[in-house]
Amino acid sequence: MTSKISIKSVLKAYWPYIKAQKGWVILTYTGACLGVICQMITPWFYKDLLDVITTNIQSPLKADLLWILLGILFLNLGGWLSYRVGGFVASYVQPIILANMDRKNLDHLLGHSYQFFTNNFAGSLLRKIQRFSRAFERIMDETEWNVIPLLITIVITVGALFLRNGTLAWITIIFILVVILGNYLFSWWKLKYDLKRAEKDTEVSGALADVISNSVNVKLFSGYGFEKNKFFNVTEQLRKLQSLTWFLGEANFAFQALMGAFLEFGVMYLAVSYWQKGMISIGDVILVQGYLIALIGRIWNVGRVMRNLYEAFSDAQEMVDIVEKPYDVMDSKGAKPLKIKKGQIAFEDVTFNYNQTREILTNFDLTVAPGERVALVGPSGAGKSTIVKLLLRFYDLDGGKISIDGQDIKKVTQASLRDQIALVPQDPFLFHRTVRDNIRYGRRDATDEEVQKAAKLAHCDEFIVNLPNGYETYVGERGIKLSGGERQRVAIARAILANAPILVLDEATSSLDSESESYIQDALRNLMKGKTVLVIAHRLSTIMQMDRIVVVEDGKVVDQGTHQELLSREGLYQKLWNIQAGGFIS
Repeated sequence: MTSKISIKSVLKAYWPYIKAQKGWVILTYTGACLGVICQMITPWFYKDLLDVITTNIQSPLKADLLWILLGILFLNLGGWLSYRVGGFVASYVQPIILANMDRKNLDHLLGHSYQFFTNNFAGSLLRKIQRFSRAFERIMDETEWNVIPLLITIVITVGALFLRNGTLAWITIIFILVVILGNYLFSWWKLKYDLKRAEKDTEVSGALADVISNSVNVKLFSGYGFEKNKFFNVTEQLRKLQSLTWFLGEANFAFQALMGAFLEFGVMYLAVSYWQKGMISIGDVILVQGYLIALIGRIWNVGRVMRNLYEAFSDAQEMVDIVEKPYDVMDSKGAKPLKIKKGQIAFEDVTFNYNQTREILTNFDLTVAPGERVALVGPSGAGKSTIVKLLLRFYDLDGGKISIDGQDIKKVTQASLRDQIALVPQDPFLFHRTVRDNIRYGRRDATDEEVQKAAKLAHCDEFIVNLPNGYETYVGERGIKLSGGERQRVAIARAILANAPILVLDEATSSLDSESESYIQDALRNLMKGKTVLVIAHRLSTIMQMDRIVVVEDGKVVDQGTHQELLSREGLYQKLWNIQAGGFIS
């Protein structure tokens, strides 16, 4: 949760993207600056025009009038051209920067650990990435079209007033300082509510993503009313915060508009008085009026600009917090690619606790010989799935070491480690892509023929031929258009295609019917040839194929041996066997 905004850290995060396009960014701001300068010089020509007309009422000097009118035309065209250059260049460069931000942030996000993603809503993370780039767009637009023009307007207005009358200039300066300082203090005070609004908006996104991704559960458990009320409550909290921040903003606008009205009245009253005394010309009065209108228009907008900037910075800060958050699991300095020659896996005195509070593994030891097929069995919560996650280095150990062919997995690159391990999970998630693309994810340079060969070995082709577009059929979000067994067969085909030297099966046949399982068992036998295999399984059809069965309880190895050896002696395995039903161990 965001606790504060660091404008410096946000700008630091934005700087690399700006630097990469600095030429275009400079041109964008230059166009905006020149446009405002042309706009602010024009009142001087109108002043001269009025002075020429009023001082030569009977016969105005035609040549002087012509040059003044040409000057006004030149400034208007110059301002038009400058604004168009700034606008068109911004339209070109901003999408480039925004796309680069989204790409870089996704790249950084994917580098975070398995635990990071389990602790964050996917919808909230998506919203933070999008907010980061959109916040930059708002910041650039506000600075280009409001902040810089305001500064130029203030400088030129105050300078012009000093040239005509110091008193008018000082009154204007005091007004500017009061308004800007007041807006700054007000915005700083209001910031806590803006932060709460941004955090609540993220919470709404997460809640929305959570309920949509679990729409099946909502239907199965008749949770429509419950979820509707729950979402109403969180959106109602957001509504109240939005109303509060917007009401405060409107109150600030009203105060500024009132002050602007008093300023215009006071300055114009003095200007007319000075004209009556002959201290300034009628052209000067119009000049003062023109600059006041321009200045008040810009100043009146200060509150909205500050609000938008603070909201943009608060939105960006959420992503900056993620960018600045150290990775939980990182490649060690000097990490080298994992090289597997045999495929031996060794867990040596491994200790692991979730969040340093929940003890999972304690002094765990296990060695899997090259080419050996080992099954892990035990009651729920024994630590079997954790062993697999630690092997894939989804978490770092609290103690001990895991090595493959003598290479500590903490000292090799994560990418090379996972390239050498093919995992078939219990509940595989698929991309919302075609069946072919999902299988090819196991080896993305595989040919169509290789994909189809892997699909046949996994008996995927038997259901693929019945799909509307065959291999080109989109499977839906997380593979929702396929049955559980079909998704698992796709995952097995993906592992076959990967052909990694180490194979991990986490209940790889749990969602298959008996007929499908018989096909898959044959495919798995071919897949396991020449590989080191680690299996988490409850089905005896899988367990009985293993060279060794390791019984795990409370994070420790309590027994091991073949199926027959373990059944011949009293222990946890025999107990699990005796309470099984229909080939499943509960």
